[in-house]
Amino acid sequence: MKALVYEGVETLRFRDVADAVPDAGQELVRIASSGICGSDMHAYLGHDDRRPAPLILGHEAAGTIVGGPRDGERVTINPLVGCGVCRYCRSGRENLCPERKIISMPPREGAFAELVVMRPSNLVTVPDHVPFDKAALAEPLAVSWHSIRLGLAALDPGATRSALVLGGGAIGVAAALALRAQGLGDVTIAEPNETRRQFVENQCLIPSVPAGTGEYGMVVDAVGYAATREIASSLTEPGGVIVHIGLGEDLGGLDIRRMTLQEITFIGTYTYTPQDFRDTCAAIFDGRLGPLDWTEQRGLSDGAAAFADLRAGRVAAPKIILHP
Repeated sequence: MKALVYEGVETLRFRDVADAVPDAGQELVRIASSGICGSDMHAYLGHDDRRPAPLILGHEAAGTIVGGPRDGERVTINPLVGCGVCRYCRSGRENLCPERKIISMPPREGAFAELVVMRPSNLVTVPDHVPFDKAALAEPLAVSWHSIRLGLAALDPGATRSALVLGGGAIGVAAALALRAQGLGDVTIAEPNETRRQFVENQCLIPSVPAGTGEYGMVVDAVGYAATREIASSLTEPGGVIVHIGLGEDLGGLDIRRMTLQEITFIGTYTYTPQDFRDTCAAIFDGRLGPLDWTEQRGLSDGAAAFADLRAGRVAAPKIILHP
């Protein structure tokens, strides 16, 4: 099969690799659409020790099951796999499993390929009316759906019903859509890149500003750098909530004194539970997350150029979808 293989820092090559072969109890999925994630970019830049070269990246994908009793079934992939036996998995929180794995991390190859294997319970059936490009957004949308669910649960009923999302990439846009879908309508995205900000404003129809001002009941950091954590610390109202999704860098930024004196809640969130993933899929399928038409499509064979364009800031769309 053909695959886009990460071979070293800022080096991707579209080449032949051995066909993916399912073990007993696994399904083989022919990929139709696969999105480029920020974590793929981190690996591409050599910043992710969990993803050593050579490796097939990609974990936001949808396609069709090949072979077996479910042959031809259209599915989207929950790429997160837990051990199934620890207390986190048993309580439905596989995202906290100490043995959690995700495709695109060894030993599981990723979805920037024609074929990928996955256990059946991680495949959600996609209705015929939903295009694969939309179905492939289930994973990044679920990341934000999960984070917003936790943030709203922590938000005091007396808090201002307003939210600022830091970052106009896919996770930031998804967070804004999840906020609206879960009942908080006053949402603004702060995005310093003018090209992307205009895209978010005009294509995604979400109010966007270069930088936030004032105070908000909730601030969502979809970037995760010291600078954005500093902004979140300063713009969250007393008694408000900071929801931290981004994994840009590890340290710095939080104003712990202000957060303590003003009783600001900080929530770190990672991926999603299986139920969050299913709930997100349902929201995609019934239209609650909008038209989801803010992606750019390219061929998998052009994947190296897509990564280079993202690296250089030449992409306005929050998400690039690759087609094998």
